[in-house]
Amino acid sequence: METKKIVIICGHPDADTFTGTMLDHYQAGAEDIGHEVRRFNLGELNFDPILHVGYKQIQQLEPDLLMLQDAIRECDHLVIGYPNWWCTMPALLKGLFDRFWLPGFAFNFNKQTKKIEKHLAGKTARVFIMSGSHSPFKTWWQFGDYTNEIQYGILEFAGIKTEVSPYGPVEKVSDDQRYMWIKEAEQLGKRAA
Repeated sequence: METKKIVIICGHPDADTFTGTMLDHYQAGAEDIGHEVRRFNLGELNFDPILHVGYKQIQQLEPDLLMLQDAIRECDHLVIGYPNWWCTMPALLKGLFDRFWLPGFAFNFNKQTKKIEKHLAGKTARVFIMSGSHSPFKTWWQFGDYTNEIQYGILEFAGIKTEVSPYGPVEKVSDDQRYMWIKEAEQLGKRAA
């Protein structure tokens, strides 16, 4: 099996959660096979998540954001896990993307062809989204597709072919169900999928 370079981003501000546990098991599965893994825990990154003047002027990127950009440039596969809060990602994770998912790094708008140049094409991604008290289907049924933002608006916009794995209700399932999800994450890690 061909080994891959994998970047994992724990998008929960607190990695000591079920989101973090799922990513721990994904990482363990990947490393068992020999994949090279770099892990970034959102709550441990040092950066200002606020765009103080929007995109009129690009704020200087902090070292942690530059390091994350370099890791993603070099990786084959990106894994992101986060909780579904109010049908979207946590504000700190959104702030991360606002700050570092920039023209020149992830994409460019070609003014002559009027097309988007996708700088991260050829990479793949897996996104784990944890729903606390509702099943993913119930959330989708009541409020619409809460995965569009990460899958299409961010990752695939930059050319990354993305698969989303929603789980829930995390707070209401049995330990046996959680164990099955953890084993699934390990298997995905082994396949770098």
